[in-house]
Amino acid sequence: MSKMPQKTIGLLGGMSWESTETYYRLLNEGVKAALGGLHSAKILLHSFDFSEIEEMQMAGDWEKSGDVLANAAAGLENAGADVILICTNTMHKLADQVIAGTNIPLLHIADATATAIKTKGYKKVALLGSSFTMEQDFYKGRLIDKHGIDVIIPEGADRQIIHNVIYDELCLGKITENSRANYVRIIENLNKAGAEAVILGCTEIGLLISNADTDVPLLDTTKIHTEAAVRFTVGK
Repeated sequence: MSKMPQKTIGLLGGMSWESTETYYRLLNEGVKAALGGLHSAKILLHSFDFSEIEEMQMAGDWEKSGDVLANAAAGLENAGADVILICTNTMHKLADQVIAGTNIPLLHIADATATAIKTKGYKKVALLGSSFTMEQDFYKGRLIDKHGIDVIIPEGADRQIIHNVIYDELCLGKITENSRANYVRIIENLNKAGAEAVILGCTEIGLLISNADTDVPLLDTTKIHTEAAVRFTVGK
């Protein structure tokens, strides 16, 4: 038996469902490990049709996207969620709108990642993710300005490869050896450029690559985010 009531996690998922499935599994595994017995995670899930979200992303209609996510988060709060997780790095661009539309905490994936980076003692890291995540400041800037972490990103052609693999393959459940080899090459070049570790800053990237594929330390944001959520929900 847990000493205190387990909190309910509200997930904004489906962006893509491939990684949301991993969130669900890791949250349940984490709660079971923490509490034992037949315990599992208390989860409410709002799963979007990713095609609709992707259309808004490509059109640059972030205000509408923010309204959609904020409304869904409010629905999760009304249904009993105690905390919100956005199950994607890219859509943390809209974290402030989600926070403004709810009265419960949002566990920000970049803050959880920064804590993991500091715990491991890294000073300079590289960031992989969608082109939005790598090139805009909502994620990289937060690591630099709020947490004092030095962040580098791949050069332009490699950024395009990273982005295309995410949207054209990983979000569709496609895993190819050619893409894995490209990711390893990019990661090892970033390591040579001074990155002590590489952030897998898209929740699908962990489906393609892991520490078994390279000696460069990898920071899987899906695992980091779910571990932070488990600590929050069980009070440990």
